[in-house]
Amino acid sequence: MGMTGALKSAGVATGDEVIVPAYDTAELARAVVAVGAVPVFADIDPSTYCLAPEAVGRAVTSRTAAVVLVRRFGYPADGERFAELAAGHGVLLIEAEDHEGLGGDVAQRRERAGYLDRRLVGVETPAPGEGHRYQRYVVRVPGNGRPDRDAFARLLRRRGVACEVPVPIPVHRMREFRRDGASLPATERAADETLALPSLDGLSPAELRRLVSVCNALGGLLQPA
Repeated sequence: MGMTGALKSAGVATGDEVIVPAYDTAELARAVVAVGAVPVFADIDPSTYCLAPEAVGRAVTSRTAAVVLVRRFGYPADGERFAELAAGHGVLLIEAEDHEGLGGDVAQRRERAGYLDRRLVGVETPAPGEGHRYQRYVVRVPGNGRPDRDAFARLLRRRGVACEVPVPIPVHRMREFRRDGASLPATERAADETLALPSLDGLSPAELRRLVSVCNALGGLLQPA
């Protein structure tokens, strides 16, 4: 079942508000609009990139019908805190289908992520978290935000290392959803700094070593002054 169907099945109707992340594609927000509801964007936890419970709590109004939780890069949302929030405010929790990196050997990914965590310098490695599946290995590039991150990405690609900006434009900054005064600082900073390195599935030891070598050769160039 797609998100539009899930929202309809949950009873979300015209005029309701549904809280979704802006650190995402526009797919969820468009599904909310498709059922006649209004997407409301809340900020993320800067460590997990999932919706932050305290930010969602501030975004809840009398019109809020549901909160859509998304596992981001393999990090799970804080289910316990969201369950408390939902019970306290009388809203539904809807989990989005997870399409990132389905399958693969989670234990192997965690082992490879641990290797990168220990060896990479010049970038901020993912925060450790219980239940993190490392469906994508996402780092932050220090320096001056988007210009340095984009320069770092270009240099990696020239040296044959695949990488991708996971969220080029936060949804609340897209023209169709832009609203005056919307400010999600953790979301905006993440969109400016994050970079997804190659999938950990299938990387050989030699490829892991080369990834570290190429990143470390560049990372020191972008340290903040």
